[in-house]
Amino acid sequence: MTADLTGVDLSEIPFWGLPPRRRQEAFRRLRELERPLFVRENKIPFIGHGPGYYALVRHADVTAASRAAGVFSSEPTANSIPDMPRWLAVYFGSMINMDDPAHARLRRIVSRAFTPKILRKMEVDLARAAREIVDRAVAEGPGDFVLQIAARLPVQVICDMMGIPAKYQEMVFRNTNIILGNADAEYSGIRPDINRWNVARGLAKLLRAGHELSALARRLGRERRGVPVEDLTGMLVNGEEHLTSQELGSFFILLVVAGSETTRNAISHGLKLFTDNPGQRELLLGDFDARVAGAVEEVVRHATPVIQFRRTLTRDHEMNGQRYTKGDKVLLFYNSANRDEAVFDDPDVFDITRDPNPHVGFGGPGPHFCLGAHLARREITVMFRELFTRLPGIRATGEPDYLLSNFINGIKHMSYRTR
Repeated sequence: MTADLTGVDLSEIPFWGLPPRRRQEAFRRLRELERPLFVRENKIPFIGHGPGYYALVRHADVTAASRAAGVFSSEPTANSIPDMPRWLAVYFGSMINMDDPAHARLRRIVSRAFTPKILRKMEVDLARAAREIVDRAVAEGPGDFVLQIAARLPVQVICDMMGIPAKYQEMVFRNTNIILGNADAEYSGIRPDINRWNVARGLAKLLRAGHELSALARRLGRERRGVPVEDLTGMLVNGEEHLTSQELGSFFILLVVAGSETTRNAISHGLKLFTDNPGQRELLLGDFDARVAGAVEEVVRHATPVIQFRRTLTRDHEMNGQRYTKGDKVLLFYNSANRDEAVFDDPDVFDITRDPNPHVGFGGPGPHFCLGAHLARREITVMFRELFTRLPGIRATGEPDYLLSNFINGIKHMSYRTR
């Protein structure tokens, strides 16, 4: 079958500024192709580019590539389409850009933060943080849901985990926006027309953000080293296996960026989805405890906060009839896999009772499945519980202001009302 691909250029920034429904329709057409589309890369000043990448848009391809980590490598980089220069990798070259055994070593160390025992201990802290955030929002009155509510919980939780004083939370929040909004003029200063001046300004802001976050984590690490402190920073720098200062800085950037953005955007998209689907809202509130787990999974599937990650072929390989050559790049488009008609009935419908729901909103199966998925689920659950209990009339109003990005399906701003 030949699909009409007019206006479908995944490498062009304007494509990612299209309304969500138009982009979803474009990916539907890409799923109709017999073979994955090869997309040429744009040349980015100071970064360089390769010939292009194959767009893996079907659920079967995304999950198969995720399982075959020895063939579809996360090295040299997974979170950047072009290869990441060393001067960027020093801050953003975290374990998601590594294969085993280096990846397994770092994952083994940082997994100390995500054991069931520690997560159970966090339940009280999560509930307290959500209550304080909603208390403040009630006192302020309705305004911007993202800034007042959705963005606050994950930043506060991660800073508390790391032992970072509250006075640094605004800096962490600001730099997180810069790192993941590097194509959006509000955060990066880069306008859609890519030229050397715009890119230089954006890269300077990106480097400064990475340096500030890394420096904060490394300073805390030095203070905790050899000291019996029970926060996450202390756990990561002490013990027989521990992170180096550079590894700690990169991990903190990964934790605060990935942890903040996934949870923040799931909560924001969730309010919009429950506003647009009042029947689903009534269903959830009719038996919150029984249905909230399914609701969280469906919000993550429908919104897919992380759009894609890159993989690079370590050898020649054939998958689903397509031959790949060593060195080829592929992009795993989780947003498309989560709307695949071959796996999900009525994939564009928001249905909190969907079962089964084998979404890849936390990454595909395999060694790179999101280590913080359980924490993210708990954060979303706690915030939904607090919001719908305290503010049962809360609704999104108007259209959200979406982040311009080919990496994060983000909502920057969204108005709301409470009655």
